[in-house]
Amino acid sequence: MKANNPLREEHPRSFSIRDSLHMVWVLDGNSLIAVPDSSNIQPVTLDLLPCRDTEFSDEEKGNLVYLGINGRDLCLFCAEIQNWPTLQLKEKNIMDLYLESKAQKPFLFFHNKEGSTSAFQSASYPGWFIASSTAGQPIVLTQERGQTNNTDFYLSPVDQTQPRLWMADSRIENQAVRESHVW
Repeated sequence: MKANNPLREEHPRSFSIRDSLHMVWVLDGNSLIAVPDSSNIQPVTLDLLPCRDTEFSDEEKGNLVYLGINGRDLCLFCAEIQNWPTLQLKEKNIMDLYLESKAQKPFLFFHNKEGSTSAFQSASYPGWFIASSTAGQPIVLTQERGQTNNTDFYLSPVDQTQPRLWMADSRIENQAVRESHVW
């Protein structure tokens, strides 16, 4: 068994998420749906935590992370339904997953930074990526990158403890945080 990462997070890092078509994720029951971003939409905030167990690590694919919905005990989870990998939300606290000594592979995703965007590949189903397609459609897993599905997402850090200040200095500071982020 490989050694665990000794670094410990006290809480998840939170991000707003959108794709290149300015689609954001919203919760519809127990599903994530892509919708155009607008002032009357309340998109989800995505929580990210690194996986401390290195058993499934593969640096070429990215950093292993858990993904959850901020403010909810819901985490993204991969399972096979009718011989097809699917993306689901499962009732689970992201901090509980993080604190477990043994990683739960269905909850793990490789987070790969690609320029200014991020891609998330399932650890359970190599070659399958989280994707959005058209407005009103669910967030899914796909093997077809860059075709009909969007697999590249823009993440913007959300500070849950401080109100957002949109002065020039804070924009520069937020940009510096984004650029220095190792996730």
